[in-house]
Amino acid sequence: MSVTIKDIAKELGISHTTVSRALNNSSLIREETKKKVKETAQAMGYSPNYSARALVNARSYNIGLFFSSIVDGTSPDFFHGIIQSVSKEVGNKYNLMVHGIDLFYRELQSHHFDGIILVSQSEQDQTFIESALEKEIPIVVINRIVTGLEVTNIVSDDELGVQQGVEYLISQGHQKIGMIEGKEGFQSSVERKNGYLNALKKHHIPYCSQWCVQGDYSVMSGYLAMKKLLEQNSRPTAIFCANDNMAFGALKVLSEEGIQVPEEMSLLGFDGSLFATYSTPELSTIRKPIDEMSQEAVRELKRIMKSENEKNKNVIYRKTELIIGKTIHRYPK
Repeated sequence: MSVTIKDIAKELGISHTTVSRALNNSSLIREETKKKVKETAQAMGYSPNYSARALVNARSYNIGLFFSSIVDGTSPDFFHGIIQSVSKEVGNKYNLMVHGIDLFYRELQSHHFDGIILVSQSEQDQTFIESALEKEIPIVVINRIVTGLEVTNIVSDDELGVQQGVEYLISQGHQKIGMIEGKEGFQSSVERKNGYLNALKKHHIPYCSQWCVQGDYSVMSGYLAMKKLLEQNSRPTAIFCANDNMAFGALKVLSEEGIQVPEEMSLLGFDGSLFATYSTPELSTIRKPIDEMSQEAVRELKRIMKSENEKNKNVIYRKTELIIGKTIHRYPK
Protein backbone atom coordinates (compact mmCIF):
# COMPACT_ATOMS: atom_id res chain seq x y z
CA MET A 1 0.00 0.00 0.00
CA SER A 2 1.41 3.41 -1.01
CA VAL A 3 2.48 5.97 1.57
CA THR A 4 0.20 9.02 1.87
CA ILE A 5 0.61 12.54 3.23
CA LYS A 6 -1.46 11.49 6.23
CA ASP A 7 1.02 8.67 6.97
CA ILE A 8 3.89 11.16 7.00
CA ALA A 9 1.89 13.54 9.20
CA LYS A 10 1.17 10.74 11.69
CA GLU A 11 4.84 9.74 11.74
CA LEU A 12 5.94 13.30 12.52
CA GLY A 13 3.01 14.23 14.75
CA ILE A 14 2.01 17.23 12.63
CA SER A 15 -1.01 18.07 10.47
CA HIS A 16 -1.34 16.74 6.93
CA THR A 17 -1.78 20.35 5.78
CA THR A 18 1.69 21.20 7.09
CA VAL A 19 3.13 18.15 5.33
CA SER A 20 1.45 19.10 2.06
CA ARG A 21 2.72 22.67 2.25
CA ALA A 22 6.24 21.51 3.12
CA LEU A 23 6.37 19.13 0.16
CA ASN A 24 5.25 21.97 -2.11
CA ASN A 25 7.88 24.38 -0.74
CA SER A 26 5.32 26.78 0.71
CA SER A 27 6.78 30.01 2.12
CA LEU A 28 4.46 29.54 5.12
CA ILE A 29 6.55 26.61 6.38
CA ARG A 30 9.94 26.97 8.07
CA GLU A 31 12.96 25.56 6.21
CA GLU A 32 13.77 23.26 9.13
CA THR A 33 10.28 21.73 8.95
CA LYS A 34 10.46 21.39 5.17
CA LYS A 35 13.74 19.51 5.43
CA LYS A 36 12.40 17.17 8.10
CA VAL A 37 9.21 16.44 6.13
CA LYS A 38 11.09 15.77 2.89
CA GLU A 39 13.61 13.48 4.58
CA THR A 40 10.80 11.51 6.24
CA ALA A 41 8.84 11.30 2.99
CA GLN A 42 11.88 9.91 1.18
CA ALA A 43 12.64 7.42 3.94
CA MET A 44 9.02 6.18 3.90
CA GLY A 45 9.01 5.81 0.10
CA TYR A 46 6.41 8.51 -0.55
CA SER A 47 5.51 9.26 -4.20
CA PRO A 48 3.38 12.31 -5.13
CA ASN A 49 -0.15 11.66 -6.39
CA TYR A 50 0.00 13.71 -9.57
CA SER A 51 -3.59 13.04 -10.52
CA ALA A 52 -4.91 14.40 -7.23
CA ARG A 53 -2.64 17.43 -7.41
CA ALA A 54 -3.76 18.11 -10.95
CA LEU A 55 -7.43 18.17 -9.92
CA VAL A 56 -6.72 20.64 -7.11
CA ASN A 57 -4.34 22.93 -9.02
CA ALA A 58 -5.82 22.66 -12.54
CA ARG A 59 -2.45 21.40 -13.77
CA SER A 60 -1.47 18.14 -15.43
CA TYR A 61 1.98 17.77 -13.83
CA ASN A 62 3.04 16.33 -17.18
CA ILE A 63 6.00 17.47 -19.24
CA GLY A 64 5.91 16.28 -22.83
CA LEU A 65 9.17 15.27 -24.52
CA PHE A 66 8.46 15.15 -28.24
CA PHE A 67 10.63 14.00 -31.15
CA SER A 68 9.88 14.69 -34.82
CA SER A 69 9.89 10.92 -35.12
CA ILE A 70 10.92 8.15 -32.77
CA VAL A 71 11.13 5.42 -35.40
CA ASP A 72 12.23 7.21 -38.57
CA GLY A 73 15.74 8.69 -38.64
CA THR A 74 16.27 9.06 -34.88
CA SER A 75 19.32 7.07 -33.80
CA PRO A 76 18.92 5.02 -30.60
CA ASP A 77 21.90 6.71 -28.90
CA PHE A 78 20.52 10.19 -29.57
CA PHE A 79 17.04 9.15 -28.42
CA HIS A 80 18.27 7.47 -25.23
CA GLY A 81 20.71 10.28 -24.40
CA ILE A 82 18.02 12.97 -24.61
CA ILE A 83 15.51 11.00 -22.50
CA GLN A 84 18.10 10.17 -19.84
CA SER A 85 19.31 13.76 -19.49
CA VAL A 86 15.85 15.35 -19.57
CA SER A 87 14.47 12.83 -17.07
CA LYS A 88 17.32 13.46 -14.64
CA GLU A 89 16.86 17.24 -14.82
CA VAL A 90 13.04 17.09 -14.54
CA GLY A 91 13.25 15.08 -11.32
CA ASN A 92 10.21 13.61 -9.58
CA LYS A 93 7.93 16.66 -9.58
CA TYR A 94 6.51 15.90 -13.02
CA ASN A 95 5.52 12.95 -15.15
CA LEU A 96 7.74 12.83 -18.26
CA MET A 97 5.75 11.67 -21.30
CA VAL A 98 7.69 10.75 -24.45
CA HIS A 99 6.04 10.93 -27.88
CA GLY A 100 6.85 11.11 -31.57
CA ILE A 101 4.93 13.88 -33.34
CA ASP A 102 4.29 11.51 -36.23
CA LEU A 103 2.58 9.05 -33.85
CA PHE A 104 0.77 11.58 -31.62
CA TYR A 105 -2.72 11.43 -33.08
CA ARG A 106 -4.54 13.53 -30.48
CA GLU A 107 -5.13 17.22 -30.88
CA LEU A 108 -2.77 19.07 -28.57
CA GLN A 109 -4.62 20.62 -25.62
CA SER A 110 -3.42 22.85 -22.78
CA HIS A 111 -4.58 20.38 -20.10
CA HIS A 112 -2.35 17.62 -21.53
CA PHE A 113 0.97 19.18 -20.58
CA ASP A 114 2.29 21.90 -18.27
CA GLY A 115 5.22 22.29 -20.66
CA ILE A 116 6.80 20.71 -23.73
CA ILE A 117 10.36 20.04 -24.88
CA LEU A 118 10.51 19.38 -28.61
CA VAL A 119 13.52 17.70 -30.20
CA SER A 120 12.94 19.12 -33.66
CA GLN A 121 14.59 17.59 -36.70
CA SER A 122 12.54 19.09 -39.51
CA GLU A 123 10.63 22.23 -40.50
CA GLN A 124 7.56 19.99 -40.68
CA ASP A 125 7.40 20.42 -36.88
CA GLN A 126 6.38 24.06 -37.33
CA THR A 127 2.65 23.29 -37.15
CA PHE A 128 3.12 21.45 -33.85
CA ILE A 129 5.05 24.41 -32.37
CA GLU A 130 2.38 26.84 -33.57
CA SER A 131 -0.31 24.69 -31.93
CA ALA A 132 1.54 24.68 -28.57
CA LEU A 133 1.98 28.45 -28.67
CA GLU A 134 -1.65 28.97 -29.66
CA LYS A 135 -2.77 26.84 -26.68
CA GLU A 136 -0.33 28.79 -24.47
CA ILE A 137 1.64 25.68 -23.53
CA PRO A 138 5.22 26.64 -22.62
CA ILE A 139 7.60 25.07 -25.14
CA VAL A 140 11.36 24.89 -25.68
CA VAL A 141 12.86 23.52 -28.90
CA ILE A 142 16.08 21.49 -28.99
CA ASN A 143 18.17 20.77 -32.08
CA ARG A 144 16.75 23.30 -34.57
CA ILE A 145 16.53 27.09 -34.80
CA VAL A 146 12.88 27.97 -35.34
CA THR A 147 12.28 31.06 -37.46
CA GLY A 148 9.19 33.26 -37.43
CA LEU A 149 7.97 32.17 -33.98
CA GLU A 150 8.70 33.40 -30.46
CA VAL A 151 10.21 30.26 -28.98
CA THR A 152 13.40 29.42 -27.08
CA ASN A 153 15.91 27.26 -29.01
CA ILE A 154 18.76 25.14 -27.63
CA VAL A 155 21.11 24.08 -30.43
CA SER A 156 24.62 22.77 -31.00
CA ASP A 157 26.98 24.26 -33.56
CA ASP A 158 26.86 21.21 -35.87
CA GLU A 159 27.98 23.13 -38.95
CA LEU A 160 31.05 24.64 -37.29
CA GLY A 161 31.84 21.38 -35.51
CA VAL A 162 31.82 19.42 -38.77
CA GLN A 163 33.91 22.08 -40.50
CA GLN A 164 36.55 21.82 -37.78
CA GLY A 165 36.44 18.00 -37.95
CA VAL A 166 36.94 17.92 -41.73
CA GLU A 167 39.67 20.53 -41.41
CA TYR A 168 41.43 18.16 -39.04
CA LEU A 169 41.33 15.50 -41.77
CA ILE A 170 42.81 18.05 -44.17
CA SER A 171 45.53 18.90 -41.64
CA GLN A 172 46.44 15.21 -41.71
CA GLY A 173 47.14 15.42 -45.44
CA HIS A 174 43.76 14.24 -46.81
CA GLN A 175 42.57 15.91 -50.01
CA LYS A 176 40.15 13.23 -51.19
CA ILE A 177 37.42 13.38 -48.56
CA GLY A 178 33.99 11.82 -49.05
CA MET A 179 30.82 12.01 -46.98
CA ILE A 180 27.97 9.71 -46.00
CA GLU A 181 25.09 12.14 -45.54
CA GLY A 182 22.27 12.13 -42.99
CA LYS A 183 18.56 11.68 -43.55
CA GLU A 184 17.18 13.83 -46.33
CA GLY A 185 14.91 16.63 -45.09
CA PHE A 186 16.45 16.82 -41.59
CA GLN A 187 17.97 20.16 -40.60
CA SER A 188 20.92 18.40 -38.99
CA SER A 189 21.74 16.76 -42.33
CA VAL A 190 21.82 20.16 -44.05
CA GLU A 191 24.03 21.72 -41.37
CA ARG A 192 26.52 18.85 -41.38
CA LYS A 193 26.75 18.86 -45.17
CA ASN A 194 27.35 22.62 -45.06
CA GLY A 195 30.16 22.15 -42.54
CA TYR A 196 31.79 19.58 -44.84
CA LEU A 197 31.48 21.90 -47.86
CA ASN A 198 32.77 24.91 -45.89
CA ALA A 199 35.96 23.03 -44.98
CA LEU A 200 36.60 21.99 -48.59
CA LYS A 201 35.99 25.52 -49.87
CA LYS A 202 38.19 27.13 -47.22
CA HIS A 203 41.12 24.92 -48.24
CA HIS A 204 40.45 25.11 -52.00
CA ILE A 205 39.65 21.41 -52.33
CA PRO A 206 37.29 20.58 -55.23
CA TYR A 207 33.92 19.06 -54.32
CA CYS A 208 33.31 15.61 -55.83
CA SER A 209 29.60 14.70 -55.87
CA GLN A 210 30.42 11.01 -56.45
CA TRP A 211 32.09 10.89 -53.06
CA CYS A 212 28.93 12.05 -51.27
CA VAL A 213 26.38 9.29 -50.75
CA GLN A 214 22.96 9.68 -49.09
CA GLY A 215 22.28 7.83 -45.85
CA ASP A 216 19.44 8.00 -43.32
CA TYR A 217 21.34 7.87 -40.00
CA SER A 218 20.88 4.10 -39.67
CA VAL A 219 23.74 1.58 -39.42
CA MET A 220 22.49 -0.19 -42.55
CA SER A 221 22.48 3.01 -44.60
CA GLY A 222 26.13 3.57 -43.62
CA TYR A 223 26.92 0.01 -44.62
CA LEU A 224 25.27 0.39 -48.05
CA ALA A 225 26.74 3.85 -48.64
CA MET A 226 30.28 2.63 -48.00
CA LYS A 227 29.75 -0.27 -50.41
CA LYS A 228 28.71 2.26 -53.04
CA LEU A 229 31.79 4.40 -52.39
CA LEU A 230 34.09 1.39 -52.73
CA GLU A 231 32.59 0.51 -56.12
CA GLN A 232 33.97 3.71 -57.66
CA ASN A 233 37.17 3.72 -59.67
CA SER A 234 38.57 6.65 -57.72
CA ARG A 235 38.16 6.35 -53.95
CA PRO A 236 38.45 8.94 -51.17
CA THR A 237 41.20 8.48 -48.59
CA ALA A 238 38.92 9.69 -45.78
CA ILE A 239 35.16 9.62 -45.12
CA PHE A 240 33.10 11.85 -42.86
CA CYS A 241 29.91 10.09 -41.70
CA ALA A 242 27.07 12.38 -40.58
CA ASN A 243 26.51 10.23 -37.49
CA ASP A 244 28.30 7.47 -35.60
CA ASN A 245 25.76 4.77 -36.46
CA MET A 246 26.50 5.16 -40.16
CA ALA A 247 30.22 5.13 -39.35
CA PHE A 248 29.78 1.76 -37.61
CA GLY A 249 28.10 0.40 -40.74
CA ALA A 250 30.93 1.78 -42.86
CA LEU A 251 33.52 0.17 -40.57
CA LYS A 252 31.91 -3.24 -41.04
CA VAL A 253 32.17 -2.99 -44.84
CA LEU A 254 35.82 -1.93 -44.67
CA SER A 255 36.54 -4.89 -42.39
CA GLU A 256 34.76 -7.30 -44.74
CA GLU A 257 36.70 -5.95 -47.72
CA GLY A 258 40.04 -6.20 -45.92
CA ILE A 259 40.64 -2.45 -46.08
CA GLN A 260 42.72 -1.32 -43.14
CA VAL A 261 41.38 1.53 -41.00
CA PRO A 262 42.99 4.01 -40.67
CA GLU A 263 46.05 3.06 -42.77
CA GLU A 264 44.09 2.72 -46.05
CA MET A 265 40.93 4.65 -45.18
CA SER A 266 40.37 7.23 -42.43
CA LEU A 267 36.94 7.62 -40.86
CA LEU A 268 35.26 10.40 -38.85
CA GLY A 269 31.81 10.16 -37.25
CA PHE A 270 29.45 12.56 -35.50
CA ASP A 271 27.50 12.37 -32.18
CA GLY A 272 30.07 11.15 -29.68
CA SER A 273 28.27 7.84 -29.19
CA LEU A 274 29.28 5.72 -26.19
CA PHE A 275 29.91 2.86 -28.62
CA ALA A 276 32.54 4.92 -30.46
CA THR A 277 34.90 4.09 -27.60
CA TYR A 278 34.28 0.35 -28.03
CA SER A 279 34.43 0.06 -31.83
CA THR A 280 37.48 -1.54 -33.43
CA PRO A 281 39.38 0.60 -34.08
CA GLU A 282 38.09 3.30 -31.72
CA LEU A 283 36.04 5.75 -33.80
CA SER A 284 37.11 9.38 -34.12
CA THR A 285 33.98 11.47 -33.74
CA ILE A 286 32.52 14.93 -33.15
CA ARG A 287 30.63 14.92 -29.86
CA LYS A 288 27.24 16.57 -29.88
CA PRO A 289 26.55 18.10 -26.42
CA ILE A 290 23.29 16.20 -25.84
CA ASP A 291 23.49 16.30 -22.03
CA GLU A 292 24.13 20.04 -21.90
CA MET A 293 21.39 20.81 -24.42
CA SER A 294 18.82 18.64 -22.63
CA GLN A 295 19.57 20.01 -19.18
CA GLU A 296 19.50 23.60 -20.46
CA ALA A 297 16.16 22.92 -22.14
CA VAL A 298 14.58 21.74 -18.88
CA ARG A 299 15.94 24.73 -16.98
CA GLU A 300 14.62 27.12 -19.64
CA LEU A 301 11.23 25.40 -19.68
CA LYS A 302 10.89 25.65 -15.90
CA ARG A 303 11.83 29.34 -16.10
CA ILE A 304 9.12 29.97 -18.70
CA MET A 305 6.54 27.92 -16.79
CA LYS A 306 7.04 30.08 -13.69
CA SER A 307 5.96 33.31 -15.36
CA GLU A 308 3.68 34.18 -18.26
CA ASN A 309 6.02 37.03 -19.11
CA GLU A 310 8.96 34.69 -19.76
CA LYS A 311 8.16 33.88 -23.38
CA ASN A 312 10.92 35.78 -25.13
CA LYS A 313 12.87 34.06 -27.86
CA ASN A 314 16.41 32.96 -27.06
CA VAL A 315 18.86 30.99 -29.17
CA ILE A 316 21.30 29.21 -26.88
CA TYR A 317 24.31 27.49 -28.49
CA ARG A 318 26.33 24.62 -27.09
CA LYS A 319 29.70 23.66 -28.61
CA THR A 320 30.58 20.34 -30.18
CA GLU A 321 33.90 18.67 -29.41
CA LEU A 322 36.28 16.81 -31.73
CA ILE A 323 37.37 13.52 -30.16
CA ILE A 324 40.37 11.89 -31.82
CA GLY A 325 40.15 8.11 -31.68
CA LYS A 326 42.10 5.65 -33.80
CA THR A 327 40.35 5.86 -37.19
CA ILE A 328 42.31 8.80 -38.62
CA HIS A 329 45.76 8.31 -40.14
CA ARG A 330 48.13 10.87 -41.62
CA TYR A 331 48.17 10.77 -45.43
CA PRO A 332 50.36 10.10 -47.29
CA LYS A 333 52.18 7.58 -45.17
